[in-house]
Amino acid sequence: MSTVSVVVGNPKARSRTYQLAEQLAERVANHTGATVHPTIDLIDHADSLFTWPSPPLDQLLDQLRDSTYAIIATPTYKASYTGLLKAFLDRYPAQGLAGVSAIPLFTIASDEHTLAVEFTLRPLLVELGASVPTRGLAFPTPKFDRRTELLDEWADSQLPRLPLPKPATQQAAIASEVSA
Repeated sequence: MSTVSVVVGNPKARSRTYQLAEQLAERVANHTGATVHPTIDLIDHADSLFTWPSPPLDQLLDQLRDSTYAIIATPTYKASYTGLLKAFLDRYPAQGLAGVSAIPLFTIASDEHTLAVEFTLRPLLVELGASVPTRGLAFPTPKFDRRTELLDEWADSQLPRLPLPKPATQQAAIASEVSA
């Protein structure tokens, strides 16, 4: 079964970034047939980010690593992602997200930060082994009231780039070929 995980690195709980990421996850689920996991709002786990070991945080890391698709969302801070998100993703080794198709999402206050999603978050996700088949989404917060329209436009052009899960019969055939 394919799944979608959402990770939000906004220091404000249930932020606009959170709302956009959840709405994008719905579109990914509709396009792929995947099931959406509960959103990981990192501010809810801030006191665990620098605690080792942290079994509750380890469960969230496992959820993301085992997902088929991931929305990694953050507001733009100093033309990059937040420290919350960095601290969470730093817990993975190189290639720790291999096999996950990730979509980077930035909320931006100004068009001056449009490319930040491509130049900061995409390389981090690739370093962690995730596939990033779509263009990152830089969502201008001044247009938040038009989010349905803008998310639909982005989804129409980008979601066809996501790999679709193989049917269960095809997965079983591949597994038997590999074990033979």
